[in-house]
Amino acid sequence: MGAVPWVVMSEIFPINIKGRDGSLATLVNWFGAWLCSYTINFPMTWSSYVNALAILFLIMVVPETKGRTLEQIQAAING
Repeated sequence: MGAVPWVVMSEIFPINIKGRDGSLATLVNWFGAWLCSYTINFPMTWSSYVNALAILFLIMVVPETKGRTLEQIQAAING
């Protein structure tokens, strides 16, 4: 899960905002990693549920980008 923000941002962000939004994605990723590390004992009791929710989140929220142009990806994200 740690590399997902970098893979997604390299495919969905236009060149003119990659620096700014890439930095924001990195900040959110590191904050999320810290939060998971800080609270690991609580979710470990539900480990199978946490993993299932993470996979469900990825399937439902992260768009498929293989073989699509940046414009097609942005149109799908914007609705």
